[in-house]
Amino acid sequence: MKNGFKDRQANGGTTAMERSLSMELVRVTEAAAISSARWMGRGLKNEADDAATTAMRTVFDTIPMQGVVVIGEGEMDEAPMLYIGEELGTGHGPAVDVAVDPLEGTNIVASGGWNALAVLAIADRGNLLHAPDMYMEKIAVGPEAVGQVDIDAPVIDNLRAVARAKNKDIEDVVATVLNRPRHEHIIQQIREAGARIKLINDGDVAGAINTAFDKTGVDILFGSGGAPEGVIAAVGLKCLGGELIGKLLPSNDAEAERCIKMGLDVNRILRMEDLVKGDDCIFAATGVTDGELLSGVQFKGTFGLTHSLVMRAKSGTVRFVEGRHSLKKKPHFVMED
Repeated sequence: MKNGFKDRQANGGTTAMERSLSMELVRVTEAAAISSARWMGRGLKNEADDAATTAMRTVFDTIPMQGVVVIGEGEMDEAPMLYIGEELGTGHGPAVDVAVDPLEGTNIVASGGWNALAVLAIADRGNLLHAPDMYMEKIAVGPEAVGQVDIDAPVIDNLRAVARAKNKDIEDVVATVLNRPRHEHIIQQIREAGARIKLINDGDVAGAINTAFDKTGVDILFGSGGAPEGVIAAVGLKCLGGELIGKLLPSNDAEAERCIKMGLDVNRILRMEDLVKGDDCIFAATGVTDGELLSGVQFKGTFGLTHSLVMRAKSGTVRFVEGRHSLKKKPHFVMED
């Protein structure tokens, strides 16, 4: 095993996350964002994703931690993706689960759209749900509406609950939904209820996180998206005091069998304590393209400007970080010897 992680843990490796890790992780998302932003609008989503992945891996391996990817882009034989089971970090420091999406919104970057992110989440070892790569039905809300929504309830009931919780009329509630044919029934019900909709083409991690920030104007997220992205978003919402509830949606027998092998009940409602256990986790994201919450990467000569969000559940700290990076002095996003 790379760096002998298991041996170090057996010999007394650190088991709790350290405060300094939050800012270290921002370096990872910044590097991925800068690398993928070079491909914005060029119609080459795979190249953008590869650039983000390579940069993220490079910087991850300078971070003092014993990380294992539990949510990534593929399996071991699909490298250069950050694959499930891959070990990240120096091999010293806290033992953590890592969930990554080097480029949340590959199509967004390819087309030059909104809300593409480089995003990651970590928690103490064993605390993140090992989410299979399949669809998950989701409902997400910010702190005011925690405990007020029900994934099995009719859309209108959840809209009314959020309206009550946020002391507004249902006509003033804004729901965000991925713009997909499978969501036509949800979209119709939202419109019939009189609420407003912000349709998004990709990027439901941003859509879920936005429910916890007033400035985005989003109150609730409905619909299905990737299960791994659901876990990442749950970490972010845990840091913010929000809530994401999910249900796995296997589309065939093979996916259902995989859930069984992973010890997952596809009929079970997944609540926050199922998605991310414990009282500590860290979420970091850097904007690749402009969005409601984060600005995208800007290039100014030999410098790159970034806008990031980093949060820790244990302390409740939420930081927005603006970075100015010398692309000449750090061409590979780490200091050269």
